[in-house]
Amino acid sequence: MKKFGLITLFFAMFLLQCKESADVSNQVKLTSFVNPFIGTDGPGNTYPGATVPFGMVQLSPDIGISGWDRIAGYFYQDSIITGFSHMHLSGTGAGDLYDILVMPTNSRFSDRIEANHFKPFSSFSHEKESASPGYYTVDLLDYGIKAELTATERTGIHRYTFPKDDSTQIHIDLGYSLNWDSPTETHFNVVDDTTIEGYRKSTGWAKDQRVYFVIKVSKPFNSYQLFKNDSLSKSPVTGKNTKIILDYATEEGDQIILKTGLSTATIKGAYKSLEVEAPHFDFDEIRSQAESKWGTQLNKINITIADDTKKRIFYTMLYQSMLAPTLLSDHNGDYKGANDSIMNAQEFDRYDTFSLWDTYRAAHPLYTIMHPNRVSDMVNSMLAHYKETGLLPVWSMQGNETNMMIGYHAVPVIVDAYFKGIDGFDADLAYEACIASATDASRQIDEYMALGYVPAGEDEDDWSVSKTLEYAYDDWCIAQFAKALGKTDDYNTFIKRSENWRNVYNTNSTFMHPKLKDGTFISDFDPKDYSPYFCESNAWQYFWSVQHNIEGLTEALGGNEVFERKLDSMFTLNPLPEDILPIFSTGMIGQYAHGNEPSHHVAYLYNYIEKPWKTQKLVREILETQYQNEPSGHCGNEDCGQMSSWYVFSALGFYPMNPAQGVYAFGSPLVDSASVNLENGKAFTVKALDNNKDNIYIQTITLNGEKIDRNYITHKEIMAGGELVFNMGNTPNKTTRNSMAPSSKLYN
Repeated sequence: MKKFGLITLFFAMFLLQCKESADVSNQVKLTSFVNPFIGTDGPGNTYPGATVPFGMVQLSPDIGISGWDRIAGYFYQDSIITGFSHMHLSGTGAGDLYDILVMPTNSRFSDRIEANHFKPFSSFSHEKESASPGYYTVDLLDYGIKAELTATERTGIHRYTFPKDDSTQIHIDLGYSLNWDSPTETHFNVVDDTTIEGYRKSTGWAKDQRVYFVIKVSKPFNSYQLFKNDSLSKSPVTGKNTKIILDYATEEGDQIILKTGLSTATIKGAYKSLEVEAPHFDFDEIRSQAESKWGTQLNKINITIADDTKKRIFYTMLYQSMLAPTLLSDHNGDYKGANDSIMNAQEFDRYDTFSLWDTYRAAHPLYTIMHPNRVSDMVNSMLAHYKETGLLPVWSMQGNETNMMIGYHAVPVIVDAYFKGIDGFDADLAYEACIASATDASRQIDEYMALGYVPAGEDEDDWSVSKTLEYAYDDWCIAQFAKALGKTDDYNTFIKRSENWRNVYNTNSTFMHPKLKDGTFISDFDPKDYSPYFCESNAWQYFWSVQHNIEGLTEALGGNEVFERKLDSMFTLNPLPEDILPIFSTGMIGQYAHGNEPSHHVAYLYNYIEKPWKTQKLVREILETQYQNEPSGHCGNEDCGQMSSWYVFSALGFYPMNPAQGVYAFGSPLVDSASVNLENGKAFTVKALDNNKDNIYIQTITLNGEKIDRNYITHKEIMAGGELVFNMGNTPNKTTRNSMAPSSKLYN
């Protein structure tokens, strides 16, 4: 018996070891399905470089030429690289960052071109370039230098493999800038022959950006040349435009590691970044750690799907959903605050890059499922912004408020977190912050409060109708918060304000219609026009932005049949050849524009009029046609995780139509099965039986073995774990018109 017990124990240990090996193998396999080049061509504006989930550092190649196509520094169609800078934005429509450019060179090539401001550059080929989560490599063909990049949360690590050359150099350029970015003050101090410290202050989209850095190299440089405004200088040096060139003599195959620690607050913080995160020069070890971090996060959702291409798209979208928000605080807790002072985050990590007009819709709800612990830090970061400025962030980055876009959409993020039971933040302070942002006189909120709508004006970006609708949605969120906290008067005020969408609804045009201050609707109105009254959209696309009262919108329009006809028209009224479409109107299906965020919930609206099969058909069409496993695979700006989060949710079969409601409307699952491994230790499983490209329609639904007659699942049900099963077929099931949760009812 004793021998048998030992054999059993040995066998059990062997199985456990195999399972652990399989888990590691699975993590590696999931990272191998990520294609960081998706979105680097076309309108996606993504970058292919090295980063870790939500990290401060995005170490990526820069083409070195400005323009819309190069907002993220890189454009797949280009053929040169001007260097590798440490910070980038993912999928935005405005260009900033590109801090601390590094470029290795030698005597083999010395050409310069005006297009990149006569900076050093090299040609490259995609055949000699690759990227994976946490890693990027490219051959700089003109120099014969192999460049490799990896990252930790707050450090960027370069490895350059050189040919034999007595004139090898590494250029570090703080004056380099692209697009909106411009340096205001830069500084170098050469500490010794392996250590350089300094800072780069700049203005652009972020008006007061500060990056403090420490660079250490694995091989001492023989000498250096330090420049201030293109004139040789001595260390230390301070100026608007500074750069340093490190001189080396290299043998064939020599490798030099360069590691850069960052802080937005102090050089001391940058040293701490290196000390904690990259204390050695083992590039492969740091790369392995970066891949492991991505593997852990990607492994939170394990899917099965017959089509490997779709699997690659899914995991790339999951990857891109975690490129923002980004860390702002250093290991000391210090960061550059939105009040332009050095602040300290205590007991939480301070984040920024909050693209809230985009991300409140799907990205932040996805984080509440996948990263609830991190959501707590994100909410505390928004509250820190409030304490620093008196308002919640609108579109904040690098400790700055850019005031880009509209709404006060930190509100639904905070309210959603509160009702989903995410703790670790002060609810009373959060409520105070929501009220402050909703009653501030700026951004025409004063007129909105006085008139019940934002009046049309003459500004180029008037956006009056869109502002009214976005403010009304946020007001509904505040009303729910007030009700939960027992603040009845505030509830009554804000629930009334949440109905302000009615003040811009015109029963004659049956659209949300620009309205003058005197209460009359403007006369020259075509709902297909991209007029100044709608934010990056037209009246067709913004009509549906009443996510908190779809029932009221349906009634105002004339009932379910009229609503259905108008919704049908939304997806069939194709632009004419002579129609002028702006750069952000992409991914068109009729007037639906998947390339921009106001349309993102619209396909799910058929659920509210008992025609769920129409939602299922459209959602599957969008999944199949608007995302591709290729550089031009995004139909519009990726927008800091929103475009990718839409895909992740919809591929799983559900979507947060009203993002702060705690409810997810069903669509048409693309995956055959998925296991969502929750931070609370439970697993939520989705299965789509008989699922394929033809069987796009849901026949029946069961939750934990029980048939359900509804077209939604609640956040609570997901977080409790269990199994959701869709039985799929190739014809619409019109006999069971499953119910939909009223859009105004909270499920907390």
